[in-house]
Amino acid sequence: MPPERTIFLVDGQSFYASVEKSAHPEYRDKPIAVGDPERKSGIILAACPMAKSRGVTTAERIGEALVKCPDLVVIRPRMQRYITISLLITEIFESITDLVEPYSIDEQFLDVTGSVGTFGSPNQIAQHIQTHIRLSTGVWSRVGIGPTKILAKMATDNFAKKRDDGVFELGYENVEKDLWPLPVHHMFMVGSRMTKHFMYMGLNTIGDIAQMPLADFKRRLRQRMGKQSDIQAEYYWQTARGIDPSPVVSSIRGNLKSVSHGKTLRSSLYRKLADIEVVLLELVVEVCRRARRLGYQGRVVSVGAGETDGEKSSGFGRQMTLPQPTSLTHEVAAAVMKLFVEHWRGMPVSHLYVSLTQLSDDSTYQLTLFENRAEAYDIERTTDEIKDRYGSDAIMRASSLLGSGVARERSEQIGGHYK
Repeated sequence: MPPERTIFLVDGQSFYASVEKSAHPEYRDKPIAVGDPERKSGIILAACPMAKSRGVTTAERIGEALVKCPDLVVIRPRMQRYITISLLITEIFESITDLVEPYSIDEQFLDVTGSVGTFGSPNQIAQHIQTHIRLSTGVWSRVGIGPTKILAKMATDNFAKKRDDGVFELGYENVEKDLWPLPVHHMFMVGSRMTKHFMYMGLNTIGDIAQMPLADFKRRLRQRMGKQSDIQAEYYWQTARGIDPSPVVSSIRGNLKSVSHGKTLRSSLYRKLADIEVVLLELVVEVCRRARRLGYQGRVVSVGAGETDGEKSSGFGRQMTLPQPTSLTHEVAAAVMKLFVEHWRGMPVSHLYVSLTQLSDDSTYQLTLFENRAEAYDIERTTDEIKDRYGSDAIMRASSLLGSGVARERSEQIGGHYK
């Protein structure tokens, strides 16, 4: 039997809001939330503990939150800043262990098994991490400790978040006392739908599942959900008992299959070919830039579009195999434009995407008699370097300055939110 591990799940409390509170000391004693202050119909992305104590909840409409908490300060999200802080926190973790696995922007798993002793006990390491993060970023962290990732996660969500010191250890020796009495919806990956199934089956607590023989649990869930539920049954039964053999993996990267980019267009929709071609070219520019950054070129080019006439929606997706692999913008753009013109039926377009597949290493490429591809790649990479250093909008094609261009707006956003 392998030796027991020591796993942490470290969670940044109200992460976006904590970053903003640290950046705005004038709001230290005020309730704040992160969202678009100009859109009352927009949602709250994060709220500080003070705002939550006044009834503000994540994902509710900003207008509703302001009714509950009239003095709520709503701050526009800055996604680039949050990513930067998250990476800084990762560096703090990596000073303790090289086994760090991001779970989300504000949650990360750490395997500190090899660090215990060198850096102290698990609790001492957790407190050291909390202090370091607080001093470096202003973010307060909660740490769940367990012998598996599942137990570390449930330790954070159900216990560490409720403690003043923000640390809780959930081991096999105390799951029966601490975890099993909790309502079943407190179990990891049990949402409202599964909660209803379990409640109907009379399984009200996590312990009700954990203490039932696996064969009986499979049989009862099969009666409730059908034959396909056996895998789910085994997963939930193991989760209730804290069984999770999955390791903390510092980097999960398989062979990249494609490089793609898409854009949902404004509600006014795009009706003219000239306007659509502007956006397609912008998508090609971004796809080729990403491919070069990753060291790839592709031989198959795909283009897709969502179309609507206001009453019914349709769309198409087509691909073309090129004579040779490429990540040169003008070569990919030529194929994309040809595909689109051949298959577009003239309906207003609501969504576009471009992808490059059948990828290969770009360290070698085929030369041609009538075109200097080496020079073309040099120009593209010089453009990439300018964008990497000064931002995506530092250099762009003149067509992106037209009213139909979306590159300028996109360069100011990450994941649909402003940087």
